[in-house]
Amino acid sequence: MEALTPFGVQRRNDALEMARLYAVLHAFENEVRSLIRDTLEEKLEPNWWETSAVPTNVKKMAESRQKTAEKDSWLEGAKGDRLEFVDFGDLSAIILQNWEHFKPLMPSQDWIKQRMTELEKARNFIAHNRMLLPSEFQRIYMYISDWNKVIGL
Repeated sequence: MEALTPFGVQRRNDALEMARLYAVLHAFENEVRSLIRDTLEEKLEPNWWETSAVPTNVKKMAESRQKTAEKDSWLEGAKGDRLEFVDFGDLSAIILQNWEHFKPLMPSQDWIKQRMTELEKARNFIAHNRMLLPSEFQRIYMYISDWNKVIGL
């Protein structure tokens, strides 16, 4: 096996840093999905997706993606929960559409919008294999820490 060049070592080290950040954002995104699912099942009903709880454009996009995933039978993985097909940025739209149920959990609509917008931008950088600056790492960790304190995780 050929030794890594200094360029290769740096690229590998960057990838390891970004992998850690990806894991943190993966866990965060899925915690937001769980919060939405659990809150709306409790406050509305188990079939909350069928109500007006989800903005129409978000619902249509998620259902379309789910149908595509079901057609791709070779692609294994979770396909049954439509909330899993909602874009990260649209999760806040669901929260805002159901604000009366989330208001006791969050300081304000602006608070959730700002954090989710900034985290979405960082998430997209990571998902498309672009390196973030250390200051952005700190912002992400700070926002997720704030979320955990506020939401009580």
